[in-house]
Amino acid sequence: MSDLSNQRRMASDLLKCGQNRIWIDGTRQEEIVDAVTRQDIRSLIKSGAIRRRNVLGTSRVRARRHAAELAKGRHAGPGSRRGTPSSRMSSKDRWMRRIRAQRDLLRRLRDDRKIPSAAYRRFYRQAKGGMFRSRAHLLLNLRLAGVLPAEEVA
Repeated sequence: MSDLSNQRRMASDLLKCGQNRIWIDGTRQEEIVDAVTRQDIRSLIKSGAIRRRNVLGTSRVRARRHAAELAKGRHAGPGSRRGTPSSRMSSKDRWMRRIRAQRDLLRRLRDDRKIPSAAYRRFYRQAKGGMFRSRAHLLLNLRLAGVLPAEEVA
C-alpha cells in the first residue's frame, strides 16, 4: 500500500473539500503515486481517478416510516402521551366529535323511517343536554325506550 497522503492533500485543496471526502481509485494507484504536481492531480481528477465523495446526510427514511405509522394511529399508547387528555384534545373538540356522531345517527334513523319525528326531536334534545356518552349509548337508550327494536343495528 503506497502513501497517497500528499496526493490526497492536493486533491482536497483542488476540489475544495476535506481530505476524508477524497476518493481514490484503487485500480489506478500506481498512476496516482507518480502524480507529484497539482497539474498531475488535476488531470487525474479530470480522468476520474480521483473524485470528491458526496456529503453524508441523515437519512429521512426511518422518520418517514415513523410518521406514516403515526398517521395510522400507532405509537399513541400511554407511554407516548405527554400532557393531560384535555391538552391533547380540548373538551370542546371532544364534545363536537361526540355530538356530531350522535346527531348524524339520529338524522339517519329518522330519514330511514326507523324512528318517528317526535322521538327524533326528544332524543335530539337529550343528546344536546349531554345525556349520552356515545352513539352506542344513544342506541341503547333508543332500544330501552322502545323506539327501536332490540335487534336493530344502525
